[in-house]
Amino acid sequence: MFEKILIANRGEIACRVIRTARRMGIRTVAVYSTADKDALHVLQADEAVCIGPPPSTESYLAIDRLLDACRQTGAQAVHPGYGFLSENAVFAQRLEEAGLVFIGPNVHAITSMGDKLTSKRLARQAGVSTVPGHADVIRDADHAVRIAREIGYPVMLKASAGGGGKGMRIARDDDQCRDGFQRASNEARASFSDERVFIEKYIDEPRHIEIQVLADSQGNTLHLGERECSLQRRHQKVIEEAPSVFLDPDTRARMGEQAVALARAVQYRSAGTVEFIVDPRRNFYFLEMNTRLQVEHPVTELVTGLDLVEWMIRIAAGERLPLEQHEVPRHGWAIEARVYAEDPFRGFLPSIGRLVRYLPPTESPGVRVDTGIYEGGEVSMYYDPMIAKLITSGADREEAIQRMRAALNEFTIRGVSHNISFLAALVEHPRFREGRLSTNLIAEEYPQGFHAADVVHDEPALLIATAAAIHRRYRERAARISGQLPGYERTVDDHWVVMWNGQHHPVVVVPVEGGQDVHYNGAAYRVLSDWQFGQPIFRGTINGQDVCMQVERRNMVYRLFHWGSQVDVKVLSARAAELISRMPLKPPPDMSRFLLSPMPGLLTQVKVQPGDEVQAGQHLVVVEAMKMENVLAAERDGTVSKVLAAVGDTLAVDQPILEFS
Repeated sequence: MFEKILIANRGEIACRVIRTARRMGIRTVAVYSTADKDALHVLQADEAVCIGPPPSTESYLAIDRLLDACRQTGAQAVHPGYGFLSENAVFAQRLEEAGLVFIGPNVHAITSMGDKLTSKRLARQAGVSTVPGHADVIRDADHAVRIAREIGYPVMLKASAGGGGKGMRIARDDDQCRDGFQRASNEARASFSDERVFIEKYIDEPRHIEIQVLADSQGNTLHLGERECSLQRRHQKVIEEAPSVFLDPDTRARMGEQAVALARAVQYRSAGTVEFIVDPRRNFYFLEMNTRLQVEHPVTELVTGLDLVEWMIRIAAGERLPLEQHEVPRHGWAIEARVYAEDPFRGFLPSIGRLVRYLPPTESPGVRVDTGIYEGGEVSMYYDPMIAKLITSGADREEAIQRMRAALNEFTIRGVSHNISFLAALVEHPRFREGRLSTNLIAEEYPQGFHAADVVHDEPALLIATAAAIHRRYRERAARISGQLPGYERTVDDHWVVMWNGQHHPVVVVPVEGGQDVHYNGAAYRVLSDWQFGQPIFRGTINGQDVCMQVERRNMVYRLFHWGSQVDVKVLSARAAELISRMPLKPPPDMSRFLLSPMPGLLTQVKVQPGDEVQAGQHLVVVEAMKMENVLAAERDGTVSKVLAAVGDTLAVDQPILEFS
């Protein structure tokens, strides 16, 4: 067994590998860019080596610098995590030439499966069902249109070296095909240094279901069942689960057999994933094979009890798998939700900044949190916006869902925007609860984007009662302040008005032992809790029902977060509520003459100059943020009067880029 391994990655996955290596008694080496000098994986590893400046091409993708770090520290093997160089055959080859062990598959398997065109040919030869498409690289946009017409719209344009949703576009007509080819090529070049794009038929109402495989160097190959990964936004997975509610035993067995057959065909070694598209009739088609650990691997670990990172390390060290296919354990259900630094209420734009508060749910046998973040740390514009992965498990799917719902209530993040409201809405969505999933679900259910109205709380009385009870506690504390003038001591009234969304909700709050009785709308709510001032989580009971709610006091406002709903309420006297409702609102400044950056990012292209006349919908600039290209278009006709930012500038949210006359 290895004594020391280097982790050629960062963030959550680096911390994940460190955790298993430490349990196995293996020392770890972290690598980091200057932007990550205070990152959690750097703090957790036994040693750490700086490998360059923030751009990943000069640090985490710099093979020579990683090899130097191995030589400096005496690491015997390298775990690549996922992303970056995890599926880079050149990296694996260079490690082998340097006498180091790559904790992953062999170069042949990476090369064969890393190119989607080659992988599809090999899959067909191995008897694996494949999607109809064009087997060669597309030369240009005109060629893409010709091929798409031959296949028949809709089609999917995909980067040959792609993954993680990068370099993928759906086209339903010639115009979308031309634009999609350009966008997919650009993203592929930026993300993988490989601009090749191919086209295949797009399957309507598809499910994305993948099979986890595990193979040792002695020729033993088995599968660990499936993961349902159909909840996706822009081809990026959001929520995954194991097993799939959709598969029947026969389909599950056939998918597993084909996944194993493909792995054997390329002499696979290590953990890998064979991804399939499944149509509503349970016909399945090979999509790609990921020759690495998947982001969603924890759900498989929780339903099998196997540590996939541990077995990657053991297989790389030459150990043999101790299981036969029929011995693979499977029990219960597991669900993973990806917590991202993004604002779902602003089109899921990425968010960067310092985490001024970070309190993940308490881990337990049914709740797991994989993260590379800590309170006080920063989310950088240079890398993936993932904050954490929240994984819950249970004896069945319903128990796993309920634990996920409760854990999302607890997950407290301040300082950057996050997608927890969106995750909570998905977990509660009828289609998710019923298992009626497809990769189109999010686009179909939220065609105009995600809005606060999509997470309306179904028991608003719980929020009103909690706010009123907390306010009573604050007023009672203020009434006990020392040094009050005799005859002018503060008193606490029982009658209040909770103001929420412009509506007045009269309440009566009476103290009782251990809490308060809140009388609202003809009903009584007994709120009992040992909550203390300043605590971000309110735990207690309301009429005997357990309640866990995030609470933040902002001057006169109480911000509450529960079941995905975030509400701001004020608790005032009746007179104060009447007066404040009469206060005029200050209108926001008129910024309609400007093109504003909707996200923090790097300005990579400016397509217009002062004096140019533009039409609504015309592409104006391109902003790159967290490895994705974002094209900003004109909202209306106009004339460019000034260009206020230059290519290469780092933009802040709402920073003006263009001014129109």
